[in-house]
Amino acid sequence: MVPRFLRPFRLGPAFLALFFGVGAAELGGGPGVLAQVEPPGVKGAQVYCYMRSSGNSHEVSWAAAYALIKRQSASMFKTSPTHAAVMITEAVVQNPNTFPNCGRYLGDLYSSRVVTKEEVPPASEGPTALPVQPSGQAGQGGMTRSERFGN
Repeated sequence: MVPRFLRPFRLGPAFLALFFGVGAAELGGGPGVLAQVEPPGVKGAQVYCYMRSSGNSHEVSWAAAYALIKRQSASMFKTSPTHAAVMITEAVVQNPNTFPNCGRYLGDLYSSRVVTKEEVPPASEGPTALPVQPSGQAGQGGMTRSERFGN
């Protein structure tokens, strides 16, 4: 039911559903009032899983899925990479039949974190400590600031 304070404005069911997060059927509009819109996490999972199953690397598939999630999220704030990975994971786990064989790729969403020189554990902790070569340029693929911004 539409709240009493909104009745004089005669807002349509589509606006109310978007604003309050209420389904069209709950507003009395019946089926077909609002098109069923998939959440950005489901769309991101579709892109990521399709690209991975087509033979693309994690980096390429992740870049495409994350760009889609950022663009289609209705949030006022930017979606973080960690949250986007969780959104993709939730979509795959909730719909395993929709994303067959995609579970094998989900670990790559969480294991691609870059380790900096300060985070490398000392070699005395055991055989699991591997040396990491620092890239020299933090995070931008070896580009300088002037190259990135064209200065």
